[in-house]
Amino acid sequence: MPSASTKAAATSPAADSRLSPGVPGYRRMSLALFAAGVATFALLYSTQALLPAVSAEFGASASAASWTVSAATGALALCVLPLSALSERFGRRSMMTASLAVAVGVGLLVPLAPSLESLVVLRAVQGAALAGVPASAMAFLAEEVRPKALIAAIGLFVAGNSIGGMSGRIVTGWIAQLWGWRAGLAAVGVLAVVCAVAFRALLPRARHFTPGSLNPRALGRTVRGHLADPLLMRLYVIGALFMTVFGAVYTVIGYRLVEAPFSLPQGVIGSIFLVYLVGTVSSAAAGKLVGRLGRRGALYLAVSTTTAGLLLSLADTLPAVLAGLVLITAGFFAGHAVASSSVSRTAKTGRAQASALYQSAYYLGSSAGGTLGAVAFHAGGWAGTVLIGLVAVLGVVSVTLYGSHSARVEARRVEARRLRIAC
Repeated sequence: MPSASTKAAATSPAADSRLSPGVPGYRRMSLALFAAGVATFALLYSTQALLPAVSAEFGASASAASWTVSAATGALALCVLPLSALSERFGRRSMMTASLAVAVGVGLLVPLAPSLESLVVLRAVQGAALAGVPASAMAFLAEEVRPKALIAAIGLFVAGNSIGGMSGRIVTGWIAQLWGWRAGLAAVGVLAVVCAVAFRALLPRARHFTPGSLNPRALGRTVRGHLADPLLMRLYVIGALFMTVFGAVYTVIGYRLVEAPFSLPQGVIGSIFLVYLVGTVSSAAAGKLVGRLGRRGALYLAVSTTTAGLLLSLADTLPAVLAGLVLITAGFFAGHAVASSSVSRTAKTGRAQASALYQSAYYLGSSAGGTLGAVAFHAGGWAGTVLIGLVAVLGVVSVTLYGSHSARVEARRVEARRLRIAC
């Protein structure tokens, strides 16, 4: 169900008025979506660094406590498509504002959860509310930003995600060490309030959006069309597999570092997430990587970096584990930025739905990775979690190789058809 603005942005003279670096409004838009990214990831993964403390208070296993993360990401995955459809009617800006408002409100209630079950329910509601942000943000950028600046703009939004994930975990870690995990979650809620207010104040009004009608049949046709597109399907799978690695590693890493031979306190474990800064750099540099290596080359580099990090993290020394996390984070964010921006460029119509399907796959990968990583850690320690990650990156390689093979076959078919016509 494409917005009329999506078509107009590509075909009308108004396309010249879209935002790009140096154009008034671009900086405000970038800062606003950066703030939205910070709030989204800070809230979405707010319990991840606190899982050992949550397990201790409620007497829960790692796999049971991991549901405070998986419930949020899973609910987001299920709700992102319907909320993106609503954004076609009510606008990207309005949808993102409403989603952040509800998620922030729930975030202030999360620290009061009396049981693990109620905590999981609140986190699921929070994840469902946050579903209105990612796909709407991608569609907003696709409509309001010039194509040449699109990868850089999306990279900055993804960078906001990394800053949010990092700051949320560091804040919760140190505050939890001093005053408990509930105080840590409350601090993240306050941070999200500040980011949500900044987002609303800074984001310029959309100039290339025209409201569409809510037509379930048209939405179904658009979704089926995207799912029938081989390139889009490969990008969805790649996003899910990359996030499976990331979800597994960062859900379990706190349990590993709190145990021997590391035995680190909660605050120090939270500070480990400073490595997210590497993700900020690698996601922002994704456009340059694609320019030099091509999309597939950039994905292979991201996979190689992630694999090297997984293998290095098997060592039982803290410097090796930290170096492994740096490589995993750099590879993941680069791969995610390449895949997500490729979705926006590939979809010619229904960009909100194309982005929503990517986000659904991406967060389903996060939910699956968190749960599988925790189960594997319980069964085989850190090596089990690493095995989950290696299987996922092997999947990325397989999908990318298949895409390369399909492209070569299609090129030969086109050439053969051209020769027949010439004869």
